[in-house]
Amino acid sequence: MENNENFSFTYSAQQQKEVEAIRKKYLPKEADKMEQLRRLHAVPTQKAQIWAIAVGVIGALIMGTGMSLAMTEIGAALGSLAMVIGIAVGIVGMVLVALAYPLYNRVLKKQREKIAPEILRLSDELLK
Repeated sequence: MENNENFSFTYSAQQQKEVEAIRKKYLPKEADKMEQLRRLHAVPTQKAQIWAIAVGVIGALIMGTGMSLAMTEIGAALGSLAMVIGIAVGIVGMVLVALAYPLYNRVLKKQREKIAPEILRLSDELLK
């Protein structure tokens, strides 16, 4: 009798898919042009959102400080000058909050202009 040490086993289709999915997680990522285009497209929006949120939050904090000076015991303890200062500080905060959206639009426009050539190059490659 021959002793055949070669053994072969094939997995079912479902197991084959699972094995491929697990294997794919451990392979090095390839630079997929569509994924690169998606990431590049998201950059301007993310940067604009970061700037607008930062300015809006800072403005809200400043406005809250002004309200605190104008309407609480802290302002009362400091006298009527605190109310005037509180109103002025609150107005500065309101202006910053109001500028958050125009700042968002401006940063978004500038960032899109900055990456437009690369987006167009990648999209042309993908459309061919």
